[in-house]
Amino acid sequence: MFRGAITALVTPFRNGELDIDALEKHVRWQIEQGIDGLLACGTTGETPALTEDEQNQVISTVARIASQADRKVPVLAGAGTNSTEKTIKRVNQVKELGADAALVVTPYYNKPTQEGLYRHYAEICEQTDLPIVIYNVPSRTGGNILPATVQRIAEKYDKIVAVKEASGSVDQSTDIVRRCGGKVAVLSGDDSLTLPIMAVGGKGVVSVVSNVAPYDTANMVRFFEQGEFAAALTIHQKLFPLVKALFAETNPGPVKAATGLMGINSGEVRLPLAPVSEENLAKLRQAMLAYGLAV
Repeated sequence: MFRGAITALVTPFRNGELDIDALEKHVRWQIEQGIDGLLACGTTGETPALTEDEQNQVISTVARIASQADRKVPVLAGAGTNSTEKTIKRVNQVKELGADAALVVTPYYNKPTQEGLYRHYAEICEQTDLPIVIYNVPSRTGGNILPATVQRIAEKYDKIVAVKEASGSVDQSTDIVRRCGGKVAVLSGDDSLTLPIMAVGGKGVVSVVSNVAPYDTANMVRFFEQGEFAAALTIHQKLFPLVKALFAETNPGPVKAATGLMGINSGEVRLPLAPVSEENLAKLRQAMLAYGLAV
C-alpha cells in the first residue's frame, strides 16, 4: 500500500491558527498532480508544535479529502512519541481519524537500545491493529534502529509494512532491503537519495519537495518503476538544486517559505522554528525560479 511518492504535508497556519481551507486545497492539488500517498503530522507538518486537537483536525481533514478522491490515495499519520504507552494510544486514535497506517518514529531523547526498540515496536504491534511504518531519523532522535532490529520485528509482526529510512545511509537501506525486502517497503526519507535508494531496492519516498513539485516527484518514481531510468535520472537532476535549497535550514522552515512564495499557504512557521534567513530565502527563490516554479 505504501510505495511511490508520498508527500510529507506541511501544516498551514494563518495568524498563528490552523488554516484548514489551505490544507484542503493543498491536499486536493497533491492528488490532482498524481501523488501516491499523503503523510499528515510528520516532521514536515511541525507536529511537535501542534496540540493534540490540532493534530486530530489535520489528520481527519487529510483523510476526508483523500477518501473523496476519484482514486485511492492512502493516508499515513504521524503517531510516534518517546513513550510506548502514549504511542499505542495515539496509533489507535489515528485509526479512528481515518488513517490507513501510522508512522511511528523511533523514540527520541531517551535513546533506547536495540532491544528497547524491538520491545517498543513489538508492544505497539501487539496492542494495535493498524499497519505500522517505522520512521528512522537518527539526526533528530539521537538513535538509529539497525537493519537487524528491523528484520527481527518484521519477521514476527506482519503489521510492519514499511520503513521511512532517513539515516542518510544508502548502505543501511541496502541492508534493510537485503534482510526484509520481501516483507517491508523501504522508503527514502531524504529527497536527494530517493533515486539511489530505489536503485538498491527501495520502493519510493516520503517527500518534502513534493509539497511544491508533486508531479515531477511522482513521475520520477514511476519512471524508475517502469524501467525508464534515463527519464527518472533527468528528473532527479532537475530536482536536486531545489532539494538542496529546501534543506539549507532546518526542515520545514524552507519548504514552508516555498509554499508561501507559491501562495499555497501563508508560509508561517511556529516557534521554536523561525522564518528562514533573508540570505537563504533569496537562494530558495532563485532555485525555485530556475526550476520553473511561479513565485
